[in-house]
Amino acid sequence: MQSVQSLSNTFAALGDETRLAILNRLATEGDMTVQEIARPFAMSLPAVSQHLKVLERAGLIARGRDGQKRPCRLNPERLAETALWFDHTRAAWDARFDRLERFLMQSPSALSTASKGEDQ
Repeated sequence: MQSVQSLSNTFAALGDETRLAILNRLATEGDMTVQEIARPFAMSLPAVSQHLKVLERAGLIARGRDGQKRPCRLNPERLAETALWFDHTRAAWDARFDRLERFLMQSPSALSTASKGEDQ
């Protein structure tokens, strides 16, 4: 499981519309250079590079070397780790809701007592 700081960096990186769009393009179109990534965005190359640095620090992308090019590629392992955190958290909440539901089904008198107290 990812550390709290690592998860925080991942969610901060995912919390930006441009960075999500970049990740989506890398997922659907494969490895791309900064210039290729920047093409559809109305921003400068340095601004796109800043977004890429945030994604790279969060471990969501990696930059390689291919001669003069430095292609960016998606790091699906980090996304999978984040998905595991969501699954773990969802399972914990599902268990809590199941316990609450069982409690409410077993304690109809507790509900009627609570609602009588609100009327007074």
